[in-house]
Amino acid sequence: MRIGYGYDVHPLGPGRKLILGGIEIPHDKGLLGHSDSDVLVHAVCDALLGAMGEGDLGRHYPSSDQRYKDISSLTLLADVAAKLKAKGYRVGNIDTVIVAQAPRLGGYLAAMGKRLAETLGIDAGLVNVKVKSGEGLDAVGNEAGMIAHAVCLIESS
Repeated sequence: MRIGYGYDVHPLGPGRKLILGGIEIPHDKGLLGHSDSDVLVHAVCDALLGAMGEGDLGRHYPSSDQRYKDISSLTLLADVAAKLKAKGYRVGNIDTVIVAQAPRLGGYLAAMGKRLAETLGIDAGLVNVKVKSGEGLDAVGNEAGMIAHAVCLIESS
């Protein structure tokens, strides 16, 4: 068994769709960045890559590479899943936390977990998605950005 931890942060800004866990969430701002900037998927990718000893998202999909401009983060997650399988591992479980002041995300968490599980080709019961408020503190609390954390367990197939 191996454990991995992932973290991601992106600022919020106008003119972008808000994509979290591969789900479009109605909001007046979206996450800014090179890809679709899905902080949740990025944190999961980093956790899985870390558990495999394969570095991080930027090492495999650098923002300097135009092939990844505006790419769906689910495409990156599917590629990470293929790397996981090629190295002889399977997901034991994934636990995540999104830190966001707004919008309210509780009604979307199950769909996010299901989308992550589908992309990874695993049972939805192996993926847990939680949300915490920024409690009005710092950049997240002032709705300037969002953060996601992920931890995973992988096992030899």
